[in-house]
Parts: sequence; structure tokens; C-alpha cells
Amino acid sequence: MAHQLDKSVPIPLYYQLKELILNDIKNGTLKVGDAIPIEKELSAIYGISRTTVRQAVAELVQEGWLYRVKSKGTFVKAPKIEQSFIQALGSFNDQIRDLGMSPSTEVVELEVIDVPGFVSDKLNIPLGSKVIYLHRRRFADNEPIVMVKTYLPYDKCKFVLEKDFVKESLYPILGESIETQISKIRRYIEAVESEKYDFDYLNMEKGKAIQKFISIGFNYRDEPIEYSIARYRGDKNSFEIIITTT
Repeated sequence: MAHQLDKSVPIPLYYQLKELILNDIKNGTLKVGDAIPIEKELSAIYGISRTTVRQAVAELVQEGWLYRVKSKGTFVKAPKIEQSFIQALGSFNDQIRDLGMSPSTEVVELEVIDVPGFVSDKLNIPLGSKVIYLHRRRFADNEPIVMVKTYLPYDKCKFVLEKDFVKESLYPILGESIETQISKIRRYIEAVESEKYDFDYLNMEKGKAIQKFISIGFNYRDEPIEYSIARYRGDKNSFEIIITTT
């Protein structure tokens, strides 16, 4: 952090400092887990007030680039994974690879069960029917970031039981048959507080936020084929939505 602030330009000094710190994070000069200089040191280095330093650091904390540890200091935070699946139909593995990370999957459960009441209505199948239940934990660079519970109508999707979901992704598998290929997805999003399930599977801390997504996938006949509940770590994921005007 040897750069200097330019006090001759009409750019707020706090913003200049913020950009210097941010650039050092992005170019690797400051790495994840590194401590930044304390407020007093930054004030002396750049000849600015501690109030100015405080504002710059506070914004970086708020934006998720830094985090504070009481009595220890302020540290560089691991960046959130920017997910695009809200607006795109694609596999988790492809999205994580596109971000330059390595995806992996653990299959927690894969079995045939009686359709739960809350699923029968979503998949438009009667109670007493069978569904395939697929429960997965998914990783980016070996760090768990999402748990997914998926329900598929057994009669249409029984062929997926022969697949290895550690190596293969759900949508390409469903795409092997025109009857089960997903052509449209309806998603519902809400923020919820983490619970014991998330502590156990996602290494979450109590009180942290979970981004919960409910997805219903439809085939070309507009028949529901997939019902999934995904719980993403709020501290590890961000989601992009692009809205265009006509």
C-alpha cells in the first residue's frame, strides 16, 4: 500500500483510499486473511484524518471486502461467489468453472420415497406417488457453499437412478430425454436465518443468513419435472440479476 492520495483532485480522500485498498486486494498484494494497517497507521501513512480512514474501511466492510475481529483488527475477506443461475439455465458445475474455481459434489442421499405433501402439488402428482429424492452438498474449491434437495417424479425420471451425480450434473442428465429436458424454470427467492442443518453441512455460524431458492423446472409441455430447494451460504454467494427495458 505504497501509493499516495492526490489531494489536488476533486475526488473524496476516503474514496481514493478505499480504491487503493481495493486494488491491492484485487491484484493480490493483500491476500485473503491478511490484516490491513490499523486506523492510526493509515492516517499517518496518507496524512489524512482517522475519520476519513474509518469511512473508507467501513464501506469496504459493508461491501464484503474486509471483516473486523474485535481487539484483533481488520482483515481481507474471501470474495463472494457471483452466481448467475437466477437468470440462466445451466449446471452448477459449469457456473463454478466459469468463475475459475473447481466444483465438486457429495451425494448425501439418493432414494425413491413417497411424495411429500408439499411436493405433490408442485409436481402435479397425487399423494401416494413415488418420487426420486436427491440430496446433495456442493462445493467450490473444496468449500461447501450450497445444499440442494431435489424431487423428481419417479415414473418419468427413473433412469436418473443409474447416474453418478458425483460426476454428472442434473440438468444434462434430464436433457437426455425430451420428456424430462428442462426448458423453463420458475424460481422463488428468500433470505432466511441459518439453522442446525446449515451448521452441520455448510460450516455456518449461528445467526448468519441463508439465501433460499425454490426452483420448479418444466419440460417443453409445461409439465413440472423438478422441484428443488437450495440453501446457499449468504456469506459466500452473491447473485446477479439483469433487467432490460423494452
